[in-house]
Amino acid sequence: MHPLFRGAAGGYMPAMSSHAPLNPPSLRPDLAPRARLPERGRPGQPSIGMVSLGCPKALVDSERILTRLRAEGYAISPGYDGADAVIVNTCGFLDSAKAESLEAIGEALAENGRVIVTGCLGAEPEYITGAHPRVLAVTGPHQYEQVLDAVHAAVPPAPDPFIDLIPPQGIKLTPRHYSYLKISEGCNHACRFCIIPSMRGRLQSRPAHAILREAEKLVAAGVRELLVISQDTSAYGLDLKHATERDHRAHITDLARDLGSLGAWVRLHYVYPYPHVRDLIPLMAQGLVLPYLDIPFQHAHPDTLKRMARPAAAAKTLDEIARWRAICPDLTLRSTFIVGYPGETDEEFQTLLDWLDAAQLDRVGCFQYENVAGARSNALPDHVPEAVKQDRWERFMQKAQAISAARLAARVGRRLPVIVDAVDDQGATCRTMADAPEIDGNLFIDEGFAGLSPGDMLTVEVEEAGDYDLWGRPV
Repeated sequence: MHPLFRGAAGGYMPAMSSHAPLNPPSLRPDLAPRARLPERGRPGQPSIGMVSLGCPKALVDSERILTRLRAEGYAISPGYDGADAVIVNTCGFLDSAKAESLEAIGEALAENGRVIVTGCLGAEPEYITGAHPRVLAVTGPHQYEQVLDAVHAAVPPAPDPFIDLIPPQGIKLTPRHYSYLKISEGCNHACRFCIIPSMRGRLQSRPAHAILREAEKLVAAGVRELLVISQDTSAYGLDLKHATERDHRAHITDLARDLGSLGAWVRLHYVYPYPHVRDLIPLMAQGLVLPYLDIPFQHAHPDTLKRMARPAAAAKTLDEIARWRAICPDLTLRSTFIVGYPGETDEEFQTLLDWLDAAQLDRVGCFQYENVAGARSNALPDHVPEAVKQDRWERFMQKAQAISAARLAARVGRRLPVIVDAVDDQGATCRTMADAPEIDGNLFIDEGFAGLSPGDMLTVEVEEAGDYDLWGRPV
């Protein structure tokens, strides 16, 4: 892996004719795909490197920073040695992510020496400077102006207005055919295990017309898939009182309908299970939005959910899932869960397994609980031993794997639209409407792929299914 832009889950996995599972259950569901570097700069141009860690929301922050820097005449360095300074966009979601961020900062200091730190961990500047006192500056999440000020102080800009042009859609770190579209910052929830609100603040929604304008530019630039992200997508517009501005209402249902009119795939992530989510399902049945919901259920036992400070209505959620599927039978459901949460008993864990059997979720990620500095869950009694967490994680993922295999097997013989992510001499790696980049499965074509390119869309007949992936042929 290239030293810069490293903090992503996996990367492109080449198409293979082997039918072993290629999307292992250990894949962390909170990480962004590997960032793709833009072009090199002109000779003598001041150059900045970027290490982008963490989730897709952080990746969007990195894109915005680099777009601003590129507009000011900076080049984007593909390596430490060619950079006049390096920005490290950190993650602070888990203590393990904090450790990874500190390691990345240390590596950047060792390889380059001039390092500016931003991102979620930047909300704890003493934590960073205590470990790495030589960093030039520390800023918090989405503090773009402070990052630019730090870059200006370290490396003065030298713009050439005739050469330093940027595309209308800005600098993107994803492949050309898909892009993340961040619709809000922050979160109003107070889950005991989460410190995101303390780092990123309360909900701050973008105006709907600004989101639509960005989406239009992306589609005009060749983006075929828009991945809608936030901390709480279904709460979008609540802070704006769902006001209408320039003929666009700040509500997730209206926004999804507007985005669906642009002709690209629209995929919704981080959808909190509010009752009004049911209003999105008809849009999916109509084909305006992909039939895909990423909903972080976290657990199923009401006592565990109460200790998490999450809604404790798992039985009602099963009824709601049944109603969604009645309206849109092809709906794909992805979720994440936590096992080994403080106080989780054998009975509570078994309830989770039974609920998973009943819910039949298509895509599942799972974390073993770990303390995070500043989280209220740290003070809860009856923490679960590490060995028990590991055992429960393995049992949970074994159950999820069996469900995934059965649901994918039911797709054999069907014809599905797919989008091509990568092509090599062995085949094409594609995704169906049920697959988000990197975190879900793939559909592999190992015959008849000549002439395919990333971003192409085609129809494929599914010939074989594995635990997490499909194989098929073009029709």
